[in-house]
Amino acid sequence: MNKLNVLVAGSTGYIGVQLVKLLCNHKYINIKFLCGNSSIGKNIYFYDKELKKYNLPKIIKIDYKYFKEVDVIFTALPNGQSQAIANNLNKKNILIDLSADFRLKNASTYQKFYKIKHKSEKLLNKCAYGLSELNQKQIKDKKIIACPGCYPTSIIVPLYPLFKGKYLKKNKVIIDSKSGYSGAGRGILKKAQKINLYKSLSAYGIPNHRHNAEISQELSYLSNKNKFNFTPHILPMFRGILSTIYVEKKGTISTKKILNFLIKFYKKHRFIRIYKKNTLIGTKNVINTNYCDISICETNDSNKLVILSAIDNLIKGGAGQAIQNLNIKFGFKIEEGLI
Repeated sequence: MNKLNVLVAGSTGYIGVQLVKLLCNHKYINIKFLCGNSSIGKNIYFYDKELKKYNLPKIIKIDYKYFKEVDVIFTALPNGQSQAIANNLNKKNILIDLSADFRLKNASTYQKFYKIKHKSEKLLNKCAYGLSELNQKQIKDKKIIACPGCYPTSIIVPLYPLFKGKYLKKNKVIIDSKSGYSGAGRGILKKAQKINLYKSLSAYGIPNHRHNAEISQELSYLSNKNKFNFTPHILPMFRGILSTIYVEKKGTISTKKILNFLIKFYKKHRFIRIYKKNTLIGTKNVINTNYCDISICETNDSNKLVILSAIDNLIKGGAGQAIQNLNIKFGFKIEEGLI
């Protein structure tokens, strides 16, 4: 099979660099263009020495004329910048966007949470929400694939099937998520001293973290009565997310039945790992992988459970899921470039 030519816009951010590293190991990909703004003229290995072993193009300014030479465009840009790119796609281009620009179906909701007027409103309902395990048909059918945020990935993967199976009460969900600081992008380093980044655990985004809108949207497809409280935290470590989700069972259903349902739901999905009941998991086993690890733990209240969900925010919560969506779209093996 001929290789796909790709362009990566925003190639020097944490997720952009991670994406380039994964693409370098994908046998059906040729990286044709690497694009940036402040990094124009530099080599990508300036941002990660591991990339020096690959013959990669220098970073250039994005130009729409390059689109006719590529099959896939990956955008790992600040929010608001992928919209103009989407408006200039040609017939053969597939856009896989890692920003928030196409995750939300409602333009006014996007403007409310991101403080940016949407410039591609007509395209919003033509996009796939690229949560790989849940939306494969959409991903195969659509020209624009919006990769989910890192927190929503860790949250929706365990909750969606359990709400779909009607095992949980809809208005009894508390989500406590903790992330490595890479989730905030390179800009966080400029604030490192001020916020004591390397020695402090901090809550933020209360009550209107941007990912609230995304989580609410996806869970509302099952029921608009689903209610939750979400509090994110930033940890003094580079990468990884652990979401601790407090839920209440519906009726007298056993934990074993809930666990077996979750195992069956994700049985055919390579990158979801469900652990035995009451297993205490963390980020250790998911760092530098595309896995989402899930555990269900009982509490001293027989009606309540704690769901633990761990991912690498830069891979399963970002670049890895983008590659997974590429593989779904083009019919490659799901693990291509990821194992």
